[in-house]
Amino acid sequence: MASQPQDTPSSAKAQNEGGKTVLQRSDVQLSFVLTRDGVHQPRKVPWVTLVRAYGHFKLSLSEAKRGRQLASLNPLALGSDSAQPENQAMSEKLQGEKTSWGDHEPLSKVPFKIMKGHQHIVSSCHFCVDDTKLLSGSYDCTVKLWDAVDGSVVRNFEPEPGAPVLECSVTADSRRIVAASYDKTVRAWDLETGKLLWKLSHETFVVSCKFSPDGKYVVSGLDVDRGICITDAEDTTTVSHIKDHHRMSVTSCCFDPDSQRVASVSLDRSIKIWDVTSQATLLTITKAHTNAISNCCFTFSGHFLCTSSWDKTLKIWNVHTGEFRNWGACVTLMQGHEGSVSSCHFARDTSFLVSGGFDRTVAVWDVGEGYRKLSLKGHNDWVMDVAVSNNKKWILSASKDKTLRLWNIEEMDQIPLVIEYKKALGLKVKQCEECDRPFSIYGNDIFPETVTKCVFCRMDVKDLSAEASPSSEGEDSLARECSQGEDG
Repeated sequence: MASQPQDTPSSAKAQNEGGKTVLQRSDVQLSFVLTRDGVHQPRKVPWVTLVRAYGHFKLSLSEAKRGRQLASLNPLALGSDSAQPENQAMSEKLQGEKTSWGDHEPLSKVPFKIMKGHQHIVSSCHFCVDDTKLLSGSYDCTVKLWDAVDGSVVRNFEPEPGAPVLECSVTADSRRIVAASYDKTVRAWDLETGKLLWKLSHETFVVSCKFSPDGKYVVSGLDVDRGICITDAEDTTTVSHIKDHHRMSVTSCCFDPDSQRVASVSLDRSIKIWDVTSQATLLTITKAHTNAISNCCFTFSGHFLCTSSWDKTLKIWNVHTGEFRNWGACVTLMQGHEGSVSSCHFARDTSFLVSGGFDRTVAVWDVGEGYRKLSLKGHNDWVMDVAVSNNKKWILSASKDKTLRLWNIEEMDQIPLVIEYKKALGLKVKQCEECDRPFSIYGNDIFPETVTKCVFCRMDVKDLSAEASPSSEGEDSLARECSQGEDG
C-alpha cells in the first residue's frame, strides 16, 4: 500500500503509548434535536478536496431582495418575525403535540432524524435494502450500515480503509457495496455478512466509485490520471482504463440505467459520455458550467443527465443531443442555492430532484414544473451528498458536520407554505379531480383549464403506455421543452 501523502486529510486514528495505531471511537448517539458540535481543529487536506469544497456565498442585490420577499414563505424559518399570525398559532399548537418519530418542524411538517456516529466529515450516503437500511462513508476512514428505523449502526465494514472514504456505492439488489478511499484503493464487501470480497489498488487517488445498475461493473473516477477506470465487479479485471479523459481531475462519474454508458464530470467544466461496448466517447460537452462540475446523475430512462456545479447551479442535459435548455423548467434550477452545489439525485420517477450545497441546505426541485419546492435547513456545515428513497418518502443527506439527516417528505405537497411558495412564483394551484391533491400549473400556460388531474393521476392513466416507455411525467416535461426549443 502506498504511503499516505503529506497533505492527505487526517484520519480519526491516533498513536497509543505502545506506538500502535488505534481508531478513536465514541459511542453512537441518536439525537432528535439540533445541536452544535464544538469547533474542531483545522486539518490539512489535499488540493482536490479543498477545491471540491470551495463555495461562493456572495448574493447579488436581486437575490437578496428576492430572499427578503420570500422570507415569510420559508417553510423552515421558525420564529421569523415575518411569519403570519395564523402560522404562529399553528406553530404553538403543534409544539404542544408529541410526535412519535423525529423532530417535527411545526411550520413545515417535515419530520427529520439526526444520526451521529461518524467522527469526521460524512462524504457519501445511500438508501439500501428496500429503504430499511442506510449506507454512509466518512473521512474518519469508516463505512457504516445504519438501521433507518431507529438510527442505530448495524455494522462497520472491516477491514477499514487506511484513509478517508470519499464515496461509497451499493448494488441495486443491496447485496454488495464498494468504497473508494484516499489510500488509492477501492474495496468491496458483502452487505449482509460484512465480508471483504476484494480490494483493488490504483496508482492514483480514486475520487469516485459507482456500481453499474446491473451490478456487473464498477466505475472509478481517477484524480491524477484525469480519467475513469471500469472494472469487472466479480473478478476485478479491467474492462476499460481511459487516461486523460478530461483535461483536469475527474470529480464524479456514474453509469446510465442500462449499464452501457458512463458519464463523467471534471474540474475542467466538461461532461463526457463513454460507451462501454464500443469503447468510445459518445458525447463531449465543453464549458458546460462557468465553474467546476461537482456531481452528475441520470434520469431513470437515461435520456437526461443532471449536473451540479460550484457556479451555484444545476443543469439538465439531453444526452442524445448534448443540449441544455436555458428556459422553462430548466432555467429555475439556476436559482436556489446560495453557494456551490455539491450533489444531485433524481427521484426514481424523475418527478423531483434533490440537491445539496455548501450553503448547508438540501433543495427539493419539482422537475416537471421547474421550481424549488422546499429548502431543508438544519445542517451546521456543508451538505456533501444526498439520496432519495425508492418510495420517494425520504431524503437522506450527509454533511461536513459529521452527521446524517433523514427527512420525511411524504406529505411535502400538502404543506401550506409549499403551496404559498408556488403562488409566489407565479404558479396556479388546482385541486386534482381524481385524488383531491393540490397540484400546480403555470399561470401563463396555454389552456390551463384543460389540466384537471395531478401528475400522479395522469401517470396512472398512462400505465399501459408506461410499460412500453419508462419515461416519467418529469422526463416528458423535459422532452417537451427540448422539442419546443428545436421547433423554435
